[in-house]
Amino acid sequence: MAPGRHPADEPFAVADWRRRVAEIYADVRRLSSDDPAAAHATWVQRRDELLAEHPASPLDAATKASFEGLDIPHYDAAYRFECEIRPAPAQRLDVSTGTDGVVPFERIADVEVGDLGTLAVWRLRGYAGGLFVPVKDASPDTYGGGRYLLDTIKGADLGMAGTRLVVDLNFAYNPSCAYDPAWTCPLATRANTLAAEVPVGERVFA
Repeated sequence: MAPGRHPADEPFAVADWRRRVAEIYADVRRLSSDDPAAAHATWVQRRDELLAEHPASPLDAATKASFEGLDIPHYDAAYRFECEIRPAPAQRLDVSTGTDGVVPFERIADVEVGDLGTLAVWRLRGYAGGLFVPVKDASPDTYGGGRYLLDTIKGADLGMAGTRLVVDLNFAYNPSCAYDPAWTCPLATRANTLAAEVPVGERVFA
């Protein structure tokens, strides 16, 4: 996050942003049980609205004025996975951010996403915990630092299917630093890098 640059520095704006994100994902989980494509369409529409209108949006005023929506392909059910949660090697990761200091993560599990590879599941070691699953792939038109699939402490949570973790790459989205390099975000490491291209989810912002 870029200190002193965005209204997102206002704590109540940030709290409202997270509340709205959580509401979007609650609707996504509810709709996905019957129609994942409809859930995805809802997610795209409401994410566009949030970025365009909310005071905590990572888009600056000039970008908001010309914003016409994110580049997100249509839903492809082949990229939705219900993943067995597998033990992972012990690993800790400390990420330095602009305003939150050092954010500590620990690797708590791995999930296999079909033939695409394996992704690490991280837990935030600080207050309130939270699951974090970033992903980086070989696509030439996705953000080079990787995208986020789950960031539950901020509301981005696709839920569970019984004892399996729902990992739907159609819902991969860009972190704030993809819209403005003045922001600082945790990015995907080697443990969350896929060698294949992933043609779904949010594309690079231009």
